[in-house]
Amino acid sequence: MQQLQLIVIGGGAAGFMGAITAAETFKDANVILLEKNRTLLNKVRISGGGRCNVTNAVATLPELLKGYPRGAKFLRSLFETFNNQHTIKWFEERGVLLKTEPDGRMFPATNTSDTIVDCLMKAAHQAGVKIRTGAGVIQLKPVPTGIEVVLQSGEVLHADRVLVTSGGHPQLSGYDWLSELGVEIVNPVPSLFTFNVPSIPFKDLMGVSVGGVGVKLAGSKLAETGPLLFTHWGVSGPAVLRLSAWGARELSDKNYQFVSLVNFTNTKPNEILRQLTDFQRDSGWRAKFVTTQAPFGLPQRLWKQLVELANIPDTMRWADLPAKNMNRLVEHLTNFQLDVRGKTTFKEEFVTCGGVALSDVNPKTLESRKVRGLFFAGEILDIDGITGGYNFQAAWTTGYIAGKQLGE
Repeated sequence: MQQLQLIVIGGGAAGFMGAITAAETFKDANVILLEKNRTLLNKVRISGGGRCNVTNAVATLPELLKGYPRGAKFLRSLFETFNNQHTIKWFEERGVLLKTEPDGRMFPATNTSDTIVDCLMKAAHQAGVKIRTGAGVIQLKPVPTGIEVVLQSGEVLHADRVLVTSGGHPQLSGYDWLSELGVEIVNPVPSLFTFNVPSIPFKDLMGVSVGGVGVKLAGSKLAETGPLLFTHWGVSGPAVLRLSAWGARELSDKNYQFVSLVNFTNTKPNEILRQLTDFQRDSGWRAKFVTTQAPFGLPQRLWKQLVELANIPDTMRWADLPAKNMNRLVEHLTNFQLDVRGKTTFKEEFVTCGGVALSDVNPKTLESRKVRGLFFAGEILDIDGITGGYNFQAAWTTGYIAGKQLGE
């Protein structure tokens, strides 16, 4: 009997998980992993500031599914087979311990992505996966005996089955080699990006982070909470990144020109007004200058600028604060308007919303409904998650399940 030839296209997280799983499951098969670049696992190396945010520690499947603006329904049954708990165990069995941060993100205990890269490389080697770099694929040709894989060099490889894990692409043209097979592609747009605010009224706050901030899109139901970070081009941080993920299509339709409203306290205006009024009556606060002590856990530098924007002089005491200025301060604290004019892709977490339409993929096996023997995993699929390890989890899950099916 001829040896089964299984080809995986793409040397990222999903590609390695798929290739390793296929080689471990179908021990007599010849598993080849093709990567167009000279280096492997590039996104794994740089994610999480070079630490690799492997997954998220959420305790239940419903919680895990809440991390996916697109693809949650498709992932539900897949997560029953392989979810974040399986990922933790998979790495532990290969000698990699993961640690959980307060926000649920999980990293290798060593605090370096090299640990994850080395683990995947070693597992692939031990399973007998043959890895080829500098091997870009330009065409797939279904033939009666399987699929021919045409490389940029002109070389043609024969495969009985092919798993495509080549990641998302910012341009629709990047999917042409799949479209010509009849595979439906959902138009790609960026997800996980920061907001450019050219006329941001805050000075010298670059690098200042504010926890527990509410950020929303004016005129929309889109809203998120979490830390916000001031940058030299505008605002970033988990609250902004999550809003960009959930609003990826809506914000693209607006050509990234919109108004974002920020509540620095994530508390209703009337409650903030009540607390500030209490300061005026409190004997410990009445005689203090408004600018001297930042309430609500706000950074002092931010508070000082919000006070200044409310036209409150440095010499103003709480006892003397006019109602007009008080109301203006409440408005700035709870409903600050940022005029967003463009985006900047968050380099470590670049993610595409769009890709291979899930309606074209068998949700149990991840095989194409259009081309027999063709499978998909990872970000090539129209699945994307918020920041926090969700995108890697989708890659591990789909890679694992496709790998399990590849030699069937």
